Amino acid sequence: MAISSGLGSAVVASRVLPALAHHWWVFLLRGVVGVAFGLVAFFYPVATLYTFIVFYAVFSIVDGVFAFVSAVRGKENMGPRWWLALIGILGVVAGLAAYLWPGFTAIALLTLIGIWALVNGVVEIVGAIRLRAEIDNEWLLLIHGILSVLFGLIVLARPSGGALALIWFIAAFALVSGSVLIVLSFRLKGLASKA
Repeated sequence: MAISSGLGSAVVASRVLPALAHHWWVFLLRGVVGVAFGLVAFFYPVATLYTFIVFYAVFSIVDGVFAFVSAVRGKENMGPRWWLALIGILGVVAGLAAYLWPGFTAIALLTLIGIWALVNGVVEIVGAIRLRAEIDNEWLLLIHGILSVLFGLIVLARPSGGALALIWFIAAFALVSGSVLIVLSFRLKGLASKA
């Protein structure tokens, strides 16, 4: 079984790799966009956060309109459609609120993230204590739970600092991810030139 699956993956790799190598420039483009986004997010974190909120607002409004239209134009055999209309209305209201009050939206979002991290951390700490006789290295779960609780408390105590930290985290991810894609693109380009 292992031999046949190994041969199968080799056959798939032999077909996929030339196609990837031929389109190496797509990975380069994705990498450059990722690095550019990461740099903009690092140097302009407030503008980046505002842009995220505006994109969320537009998405929420469009999604709400489509949900409402689906409820109004839906067929009778769909069952009760009031819940879809309600979701649509709430989506539009949430989108408008996010657009009109972006600062409040950012604080509300970060408060939810802080609460989630706090609850998640407490659950992990309790789980690590209860599982200490059942699993090895439960201390890793315990440490993760403690870090999650600390993160949650910091975000709840200083949401504006949490917003900045979140944007910088996203920016760091974009920079690293973009750099990896750029390196990969040049390796694929090398393979394409050999083929």
